[in-house]
Amino acid sequence: MSTDEGRPPLDQRKAFILATVVYEYIASGEPVGSQTLTQKYNLGVSSATVRNEMAELELGGYLVQPHTSAGRVPSDSGYRTYVDDLMQPEQLGEADRRRIRDELRDASRELDEIVANATRVLGRLSNNLAFVTRPEIATPVMFKHLQLIWLSARTGVAIVVTSLGVAAQSLFELSADGAPDDFTRLSNAINARFAAAPLGTIGEGEVGAVARELGLSDDLRGVVVNALRNARVQQEPTVAAAGAQNLLDQPEFQDLKKLRSILRIVEEQKTLYDIVADAMNAGAPSVKIGHELGLDELNDFSVVTVPYRFGKHATGMLSILGPRRMPYGRLMALAAGTAETLSERLSAVEIP
Repeated sequence: MSTDEGRPPLDQRKAFILATVVYEYIASGEPVGSQTLTQKYNLGVSSATVRNEMAELELGGYLVQPHTSAGRVPSDSGYRTYVDDLMQPEQLGEADRRRIRDELRDASRELDEIVANATRVLGRLSNNLAFVTRPEIATPVMFKHLQLIWLSARTGVAIVVTSLGVAAQSLFELSADGAPDDFTRLSNAINARFAAAPLGTIGEGEVGAVARELGLSDDLRGVVVNALRNARVQQEPTVAAAGAQNLLDQPEFQDLKKLRSILRIVEEQKTLYDIVADAMNAGAPSVKIGHELGLDELNDFSVVTVPYRFGKHATGMLSILGPRRMPYGRLMALAAGTAETLSERLSAVEIP
């Protein structure tokens, strides 16, 4: 059996007792003692033997003992061993599949509304916080065309077109008079130099070099830099979240200070996106537990993440965030079932 952090492998009895402790703690939310295990589960050994085995599991870092209780609860390593080696896979029930299909079928054909619907459904069915990233194109977004439109001596419109279509259109104002010919020359030079280049590679230095060659002002250079920056921001994945109120029902999060910190994280889309970035890069399901999330505010949480497909070239991530004491098997099945239905629903949607 695999282990982490150099811990010795578990023998069959310890593995069974650890799995039973995790299962019981997920179900009850109360620290688990040897007597509870002996009375409720057919372990085939005495309470004293179970107590000794639990003490060894604690020494091995798989269980911890809250100072106010004689029972024990799983550590991050205990949960990790359970998820990786001991948990039985679950299948999503037909009733849940039907609910997901029905709710996503009723959504419009707009990409953002379908993703938002999937997020709400997942939040309700999981009774936790659900968040879904908008599909990210697997291939780089390419720069195609820049147009600077002269409106008056000091105002104009900048339009950036990428391989995904119009990415940014913004009104700008110069600090000094500009000529229509300056707009045209700069647009033509940028288009000639960077056509078909990855959008992310065209930065301030590259634009500044072109502007200097043409003898144009810093004002116009800044206009192009800002237009390209806006285009890049609009291509970044957005995150839809739903179900934060479900965390109020979890006994772990009755502390309002802790809950406020979580709500702040939900509002920061970048933080949610960073949580699933590794899974997105791998394109595979993942489970992150407690300290693996990399934020002190999330040490009491776990996140289940499953990818979904948008056509042949785009991938998004569908995630459930809840307490470490979550029913991992069910939530992984729920996330996978929702991802499958979402992928099917998006097969008829055009990239905007």
